[in-house]
Amino acid sequence: QVQLVESGGGLVQAGGSQRLSCAASGLTLSTSRIAWFRQAPGKEREFVASIRSSAGITVYADSVKGRFTISRDNAKNTVYLQMNSLKPEDTAAYYCAALNPSTGKYDDWGQGTQVTVSS
Repeated sequence: QVQLVESGGGLVQAGGSQRLSCAASGLTLSTSRIAWFRQAPGKEREFVASIRSSAGITVYADSVKGRFTISRDNAKNTVYLQMNSLKPEDTAAYYCAALNPSTGKYDDWGQGTQVTVSS
């Protein structure tokens, strides 16, 4: 059974940095696709970044490209999201999710962690 637990959220000033962690169990990171999504109040959930394959191929949303970095530590089975140059519009609940290769969908989700960026 896949379990994902996010941590690292909090309150940060605009221009600051924050690092989120997603501790995974029940899967092998090097062969899984893990993504970060976010959802702001009143808005739809949106894709932020993903990492996959043994080569660690990454994909980013245009809105965070150049500011956010997704990475992983296979030994710790943890995926990170380093967020720099944060903006108030980055305020959201951030979730990590694992792609189910059988369905092609992100079927497993963490509980989320709140990031609030003050102006």
